[in-house]
Amino acid sequence: MTARTSVELLWIEKQVERWIRFGRIASDTIVDRRRRTVGFDPGSVFALVQWASNNHGTIVSRIDILRAVGARAPVTTVPSVAPGGELLLHQSGWPKVEIVLAAIDTIEAQDIEPEHVCPDHWRHLHHRLAARQAPRAYSRERHAAWLKRRTIEP
Repeated sequence: MTARTSVELLWIEKQVERWIRFGRIASDTIVDRRRRTVGFDPGSVFALVQWASNNHGTIVSRIDILRAVGARAPVTTVPSVAPGGELLLHQSGWPKVEIVLAAIDTIEAQDIEPEHVCPDHWRHLHHRLAARQAPRAYSRERHAAWLKRRTIEP
């Protein structure tokens, strides 16, 4: 059996929300009405959105795009992700999270599944936002080039 990356999802209305924005879920276990655990096979790319608030407003707003890795592979630890994964993008703060969510929507509008996007694009988006620069859009042409590249790389 292949080791899966597990993600603990949680929904406590107006307090804590953790959800998967995209990714192919390989296993899904309902813990109770507020919690569930999902699993991703090695190589799968997924986006985890986390939000939390208290009496004074939002205290956590973040999105992480990760690639699940196999056993004994190096990982970046991310809250609620076990054991962790290859971090492709991390953004905190609602304005940046909104930009990433809009980028995902734009990719989906082109009938491209975000989990199949070139991992380099997620890194590009991460670095451009960190540098406060406008990122390049992901196009069907870039995606076609990525798919061709995958066929010739080992």
